[in-house]
Amino acid sequence: MQDGDELVVHRLDRRGRSRRDVLNLVHDLEGKGASLRVLEPDVTMAGDLGRLVVRVLERAADLELQFIQDRQRAGIDAAKAKGVYQGRKQQIDTNWIRELAAQNMPKAQIARILKISRMSVYRTLKTGKSPPP
Repeated sequence: MQDGDELVVHRLDRRGRSRRDVLNLVHDLEGKGASLRVLEPDVTMAGDLGRLVVRVLERAADLELQFIQDRQRAGIDAAKAKGVYQGRKQQIDTNWIRELAAQNMPKAQIARILKISRMSVYRTLKTGKSPPP
């Protein structure tokens, strides 16, 4: 993007996952002299009023995501209270990770053998919890 260019997106929430992502994009575009146009609703970032509208829309999208996450958390909590939700099944035997680590095997090698991330190995050794798949 360069001076005078315009980035066109269908909807603002499709361009960034969070308000911070969108704000970073807006800042980068402003630094290059470019602008942002959102098609739904039709608004351009060019000018002070456009930038204000974009920031209001960003906040609304951020609030919508927060509401979705709150409803999801409430649903999981309700399912746990009923004993329906058990969470994900343990994928890796944590004892296996501990045995390999006890043999002074490098953590990166343990991760390669088990096909998990190094962070999963570190997390398991530190907390005793099973790493995600």
